[in-house]
Amino acid sequence: MKKITIFTIIIDVLVLSCFFIFYGPFSGFKRTLISTALNTKTHQYIAYTFYSEEEVSRISQANSVIPFDEEVNVDDIVIDTKPKESYDNEYDEAILDRDEDALYKVIDVEVGSYDAHLVAIYDPSKVKLITSESFNTGTGAETVLNMCSRLNGIVCVNGGGFADPDGWGSDIPIGYLIKDGQIIWSDSDEKSNIIGISNDNKLILTYSTGEEALAMGIRDALEFGPFLIVNGNKLQYSDPVGGYSRAARVAIAQRQDGVMLFLVTEGTHGRGPTMLEVADLLEQYGAYNAANLDGGTSSQLVINNELINTPINIYGKVVTGGRAVVSGFGLIAED
Repeated sequence: MKKITIFTIIIDVLVLSCFFIFYGPFSGFKRTLISTALNTKTHQYIAYTFYSEEEVSRISQANSVIPFDEEVNVDDIVIDTKPKESYDNEYDEAILDRDEDALYKVIDVEVGSYDAHLVAIYDPSKVKLITSESFNTGTGAETVLNMCSRLNGIVCVNGGGFADPDGWGSDIPIGYLIKDGQIIWSDSDEKSNIIGISNDNKLILTYSTGEEALAMGIRDALEFGPFLIVNGNKLQYSDPVGGYSRAARVAIAQRQDGVMLFLVTEGTHGRGPTMLEVADLLEQYGAYNAANLDGGTSSQLVINNELINTPINIYGKVVTGGRAVVSGFGLIAED
């Protein structure tokens, strides 16, 4: 009996030790485990066994991206999205060759070797923050398909992150949400990567507090990252882990002529484009400023009440109708 008691105590101590190591204050261990797992082809599942998809994404990106040390120069953006008679190159033509009254254009592309959907939006004043109906109620999370329909959206993508303590998501946003010049959610007063649209309809990427973002004239924004392109300069990495890890991706960008771009790729964890490949593709199509949004299972592109991409969870299963999330951006029709 005594031996059984001792054995039970040893097992309990080992279990508690594992929890302390994986989920306790040893952030260095967490970073090492995630980085090492993602840098392999056959053992990436280890990172997702112990941590949520959002946590893996956050750690891998934060550890490897070299932060931009410059602010977006909004004076470089001169909004003139009218059709042109001549084009600089084939990518410019693909964006600008359109019917004069078109609100948007969908261009099917490949990012790396993965199918993707690039949407050009010609009136940036109609690009606005979209959110679920409620936060932190236990039932507030909502698919992009539902949000887009409810808010009279034409083209919508998911955007910000959310707390995910058990891997099933939640209706608790992470970071700032700004709508119509008001902070509608914040879980901190610290500086963070804010992806916003100004009152003069320019994409602003700033490392700021929400109050500082409002002072810059931001009308709609959410918190995520990293930034992919700032003032025409692409992101750089201090190590290859975050840059070369693969997943379904979502991004927002703006050209110097003011055309907004939504990009959503296919893929799942361990399979999909790298963020460098996303930045390269957006640069080809003239993106002057661009930011990464929440990807992976959350990736969703809705056009005219139809989910266009195929979200896949970490188990390789299709998420019919899309995952419930809390925020994004949308081309919103007039009321």
